[in-house]
Amino acid sequence: MNEVISQLRAELEQNADEEAKASSNRFFKEQIKCYGMKTPVARKIAKDYYKKISNKSKPEIFALCEELLSSDYMEEAFIAFEWSYNLRKQYEPEDFAVFERWVGDYVNNWAKCDTLCNHTIGTLIDMYPQFIDSLKKWTASDNRWYRRAAAVTLILAARRGDYLDDIFEIADMLLTDEDDLVQKGYGWLLKEASKKHQQEIFDYVMSNKKVMPRTALRYAIEKMPKELRIKAMEK
Repeated sequence: MNEVISQLRAELEQNADEEAKASSNRFFKEQIKCYGMKTPVARKIAKDYYKKISNKSKPEIFALCEELLSSDYMEEAFIAFEWSYNLRKQYEPEDFAVFERWVGDYVNNWAKCDTLCNHTIGTLIDMYPQFIDSLKKWTASDNRWYRRAAAVTLILAARRGDYLDDIFEIADMLLTDEDDLVQKGYGWLLKEASKKHQQEIFDYVMSNKKVMPRTALRYAIEKMPKELRIKAMEK
């Protein structure tokens, strides 16, 4: 084991909190492995230990990220994704394949999915939008996390009002997905897009509400005015 990783894990164990661990477990249907700590504590540890590895090459840092990810601990995954995001100024097109593999190999709950996708993969997509086509392919995956990732990767872009046509295309592909975490994922994407494109998202919901699962619909309209929400929820 790498010495920095060994020291980092010792610090995570020192900061473990049983109350925080019990609280974390309540957020997931899946069994999760965690030390138990609040996000600011994990973020500080990530920052402190990144200083010790920041002189390493990108491939070396990615390898350390994978060493953390392979443990399956929530906090270690969080730190790995903080480190990968710290490298954003060095992202190149070939890094997409690395992050795509991480989704398949290491993502096994919504928190890991969203942390990796919102920041690391979302930033790479902003730099190299040609990979939106790959997100669209993820919508057909048997792996629920690829399908959720197809939507949540564009969350921050949607909040800015970008990629609306692509967002609608991804929502179309996921529209009748039976997995509630995928429904929540694309519903969240539509909700974020509605902040800059309220009318377009409302029209989309109205034209699809007969087939759109109620979970996705409720997420999509959450930030709209009450009268629009009532209209959208009518049978």
